[in-house]
Amino acid sequence: MTTGFKTLLTLLTLGLASCSQEGVEPSGMARLPADTAASSTAEIEAILHRHIEVLASDAYEGRAPATPGEEKTIAYLQAEFEKLGVGPGNGDSYFQAVAVTELTTSSDALLYLQGSDYAATLNYGEQMMMGSQQQLPFITVQGSDVVFVGYGIVAPERNWNDYAGIDVTDKTVVILVNDPGYATQDASLFNGNAMTYYGRWTYKYEEAARQGAAAALIVHETGPAGYGWDVVSNSWSGPQIGLQAADLNGSRTEIEGWLTLDSAEALFDGAGLDYVQLKASAAIPGFTAVPLADIKASVSIKNSVRTSVSQNVIAAIPGTARPDETIIYTAHWDHLGVNPEVPGDNIYNGAADNATGTAGLLALASLHSQAAPAERSIVFLAVTAEESGLLGSQWYAEHPIYPIPGTVANINMDNLNTVGRTYDVVVVGANSSELEIYLEEAATAQGRYLEAEPNPERGSYYRSDHFNFARVGVPALYAESGEDNVEFGKEYGALQAQDYTDNRYHAPSDEYDPEWNLGGAAQDILLYFDIAQKLSGETSFPEWFEGNEFKNIRELSREAL
Repeated sequence: MTTGFKTLLTLLTLGLASCSQEGVEPSGMARLPADTAASSTAEIEAILHRHIEVLASDAYEGRAPATPGEEKTIAYLQAEFEKLGVGPGNGDSYFQAVAVTELTTSSDALLYLQGSDYAATLNYGEQMMMGSQQQLPFITVQGSDVVFVGYGIVAPERNWNDYAGIDVTDKTVVILVNDPGYATQDASLFNGNAMTYYGRWTYKYEEAARQGAAAALIVHETGPAGYGWDVVSNSWSGPQIGLQAADLNGSRTEIEGWLTLDSAEALFDGAGLDYVQLKASAAIPGFTAVPLADIKASVSIKNSVRTSVSQNVIAAIPGTARPDETIIYTAHWDHLGVNPEVPGDNIYNGAADNATGTAGLLALASLHSQAAPAERSIVFLAVTAEESGLLGSQWYAEHPIYPIPGTVANINMDNLNTVGRTYDVVVVGANSSELEIYLEEAATAQGRYLEAEPNPERGSYYRSDHFNFARVGVPALYAESGEDNVEFGKEYGALQAQDYTDNRYHAPSDEYDPEWNLGGAAQDILLYFDIAQKLSGETSFPEWFEGNEFKNIRELSREAL
């Protein structure tokens, strides 16, 4: 593996520009067995189009968990797996029940900020977003002292503690998004430009709760967040799904939310503080939290609470020699459903995100069902509630159907390419595990090259379902088509990616288009098929690379065998 890893590092560093020379054409079929059902990329494209059109139709109501849209989605997936002859993956069932609670926060919530020299009332949606994970019908925080805690990080291994020397019990903490490495672009600080888990908003709320805060408010900035305010307002409004909590009011802060940058700057100014200056100070080791003068926060929210059960959908092809060793493909079937408070088109169809990935599972099931029987089991897992915080995959990782120590690898698909074939394959969270070596070999066979993700500051490795497998030690691969478009070049590819982020991501406009060019998605499906085929015939287990944060977890897990 050593030679391959060195090659991979060279590819990721240099981008292997020579592979994108004019006239180099990916074959797309170099390693595909002759007896597969989908024997060409064109046939795989047709499979993808057929399933995406159905799953992203208005009839499926945006595929929100615990809605009629879910019922249609999971029934469709079961029926399609049955047509392919791929059996249930949970005993005699295609489903794994996931206990969830749906909370819908009333949009009339207001945040009151009051000090001797400052007063403001912030509106829901326009100036702030508020919610709670406490799963209660009414939650209130009144007269809570406001404290700026920088990036809200406690990382002993990095000698970093933003809560050092201050007690924030029952207080409202204001937190910056991302982490100091991104802010300074210092490669020696955290992971430099690449976001660490400490930069994710989910971590910041969890840490604030551990510190005893009553409310945690993150300041939104488009650059370090990786998305605009409209993504926050769209994602946080309407029904919100969470795993049912055994402790309804002890493990999270009462209030979690976001402030717009304008609102935050006005708040700091009202406290006689300079937001820009304090933000810079927060990125320097030794930062000390700063109370915002005598300003106090008050907010009350009303929730409608509905407890329900959602479903992961799971199908499997048992291995012939080592059935207890599994290779698990994942994609989330859910999206954001319907938001009745949005005027006009209020169905969040989620065509790219993630009807494409769900269709990809069915395409892979078609390929594997017609290929020679594998020695290891191949599992197809369509998880629920990814959009609500990776909940379905979290539930699976905590309640695995197939033992984690015997899970060989996870290959995740989220938002497949809809704009044509590419020469490049982007590795999200590059330099993580030996799965990237398998990916390199498969990509080379297609005449393609690997690149690290172009925006590691967005923390994409922590934003899809593979992450929950990584957290329990399973090597997890998240790759996707890049921007080096075969037909139109890199500039075109970059513009298409940005256009999606700006205009369709988590918006009702993410709708199926029959004119989509799914040739690139078909290429990627073949990459994942190739990797799983190789893994299924081996007896060894891929490993995390040295220095990876999940390597020790994996080693401890494997020792249990």
